[in-house]
Amino acid sequence: MTQATLNLRIDAKLKADFLEAAKAMDRNGSQLIRDFMRETVQRQHDAWFREQVKAGIIQADRGDVLSGESVEAAAAAWREQAEKKMAGE
Repeated sequence: MTQATLNLRIDAKLKADFLEAAKAMDRNGSQLIRDFMRETVQRQHDAWFREQVKAGIIQADRGDVLSGESVEAAAAAWREQAEKKMAGE
């Protein structure tokens, strides 16, 4: 994993209080900030995923869905192309 540095300016008292809180949790500030960043990214992904599911449900409720037959036909065509490609055609 490639590492990068993030520099930011914060209030000196906030920094001191944060580092004290981190120490009380037997962690260091960098560990807590990395944890917060990971959690933020995960929350954002989860929100995006929930929105996608909601949009899919709305679409399905409208009846805007593919039939099983059309999905199977597309999959069969894809498999045929893949087999030809693997055979070197």
